[in-house]
Amino acid sequence: MGVRDIAHLSALQSARADANPPLRHYTRNFPKRAAELTDGGSIYWVIGGVILARQRILDITQDTDPEDGTPSTALVLDPTLVRLEARAQRAFQGWRYLDPKDAPPDLTAREDGAAEMPEAMRRELAALGLL
Repeated sequence: MGVRDIAHLSALQSARADANPPLRHYTRNFPKRAAELTDGGSIYWVIGGVILARQRILDITQDTDPEDGTPSTALVLDPTLVRLEARAQRAFQGWRYLDPKDAPPDLTAREDGAAEMPEAMRRELAALGLL
């Protein structure tokens, strides 16, 4: 089914971190630019075809995926989800290919009150070109 919204992502991650801390996201390949990613880099979350949030990558380790037991890379994440200005985006490996200059700005950087709006309203207004 997939993640519905930021609240759903947060709930899934909280349950995962409670069951097996620290919070990790598993991926198959170890990133070539790992040092850059752990020096202030983020993973960007595309939900419903829109980049909506990011999380800082704190560490990258060799690990085993707890779901299927395969050797994997674990991205150890800061549990704080930082909401972003919504931007349409097809799914991609954001932790690997999104340069900071190409990333949407944090929503908290806005001064127009958009950060206080409900996510669905903000997405709809953005789709209409009003935000």
